[in-house]
Amino acid sequence: MTLRTRVAYGLVFLLLLVGAPSVFAIDTGKPFDDPVLQARYESIIAEVRCLVCQNESIKDSNAFLASDLRREIRRMLEEGMTDGEIYDFLVDRYGEFVLYRPRASGKTLFLWIAPGLLLVGGALQLARVVRRRMALPIGDVS
Repeated sequence: MTLRTRVAYGLVFLLLLVGAPSVFAIDTGKPFDDPVLQARYESIIAEVRCLVCQNESIKDSNAFLASDLRREIRRMLEEGMTDGEIYDFLVDRYGEFVLYRPRASGKTLFLWIAPGLLLVGGALQLARVVRRRMALPIGDVS
């Protein structure tokens, strides 16, 4: 293989390497002209769960429903809706499950309180074990 052929293969490889991220792009829509609006869009789609994948946000999902939700959120932002109105629309249509961080309400109160209760319970159990161990006699070591 000649030097010229190696250089040509290297350039082709480099072009493929540079172009690869655009092939895997999920959101193919044109970005907003306003950077603040684009940041809001990115923030919202990162917080909304894909209802098909369930372990991915719609920002990372390539499912048809995720694409449809991204398009719908883009439309609502262009119409001037606030983030709260968009979240309300999504929750009304799909339920609290659609949000990665569900709102603090009567239905989700346990989700917000449970981690604190578990930490307090674990700390109390640890203190109880340490107190019992401290009360044990120290044996002779010969």
